Amino acid sequence: MDAATQLPTVGVIGAGQLARMTHQAAIALGQSLRVLAADPAESAAAVAADVRLGDYRNLDNLRELSSGVTVVTFDHEHVPQEALRALVAEGVDVQPRPEALIYAQDKQAMRERMGELGVPQPRWRPVSSISEVEAFGLPCVLKAVTGGYDGKGVWMIETPGDAQAVLASGVHLIAEELMPLQRELAVQVARSPRGETAVYPVVETVQRDGICTEVIAPAPRLDPDAAVMAAAIARTIAEELDVCGMLAVELFQTPKGLFVNELAMRAHNSGHWTIEGAVTSQFEQHLRAVLDYPLGSTEPTAPFTVMANVLGGEPGGPRLDERLQRLLAEDPGARVHLYGKAVRPGRKIGHVTVRGEDVHELRERAVRAAERLRLG
Repeated sequence: MDAATQLPTVGVIGAGQLARMTHQAAIALGQSLRVLAADPAESAAAVAADVRLGDYRNLDNLRELSSGVTVVTFDHEHVPQEALRALVAEGVDVQPRPEALIYAQDKQAMRERMGELGVPQPRWRPVSSISEVEAFGLPCVLKAVTGGYDGKGVWMIETPGDAQAVLASGVHLIAEELMPLQRELAVQVARSPRGETAVYPVVETVQRDGICTEVIAPAPRLDPDAAVMAAAIARTIAEELDVCGMLAVELFQTPKGLFVNELAMRAHNSGHWTIEGAVTSQFEQHLRAVLDYPLGSTEPTAPFTVMANVLGGEPGGPRLDERLQRLLAEDPGARVHLYGKAVRPGRKIGHVTVRGEDVHELRERAVRAAERLRLG
């Protein structure tokens, strides 16, 4: 609790762009945000008033972040389970709880739990040798059980030689069948400790080189029955895993139906569109959920909203500020969110959102705007 405002203080482990946008939502609600950053130049650390420098793997640093806050939540899932369980044992309100978060941290545990719940998912098995990979069947996908994100820790395997190179790294792996993919979808659900849930429209996500580059909300041409099924899957997972906060369920759409790909228990790239495109943004909703406030409306504010990620380009060309000015002159309706991060090729440095009725036109505008900021 903030002594001056008598309103909640939320501690966030991590200080990336998700924490930065959560900070913006907290301001409107009068809440205070305290972030744990590894570096004062991190995205959220550059704007938050209450920054603690430290290592998310260090229990003493986590204790310092947690002291006096109302609830602790996450910018990323990489915090060790033993540290989180120690905080809970000491009386810290951690949301989502470690017992739920493990299913976003450990892909093998997640696959096992989804199987117990009867949730549709790809065929899979843990593997540690060439013979096990070959027995599973090629081609396939190998995934690191822990630590992967944005395409890292995922390998498309066509030959035993491909698998050997991955196995040689010593990473704990699972194999998954290569799905006959039509497209990738995502659905987000918020859940509070009291058990209230709120589901956002199903969106289409466009991936290039393992990185999400576009999100289209709602997913065009999605059969209403499939949308209902996606929402039901998300609710089932949130309730059965006792998730509190935002849960993103990434899905494969195939000729045989929908299959769960991965889970994230925090704000997620697939929900950035909600800042302008929904009555309640995912960032405000996450705060409401972890604080056990009534949840907000998830209704869209436009027929379609398209978000395009802005990736860093190669060095040279106009300064980013010059690119931004040109974009705003060319497309005054584009909403730009820059994360205050140093530009590196391929790094997510922001996103652009546009809203309207013609989804094809919106996609062209969003991609053009993102390219303007990347290339000048």
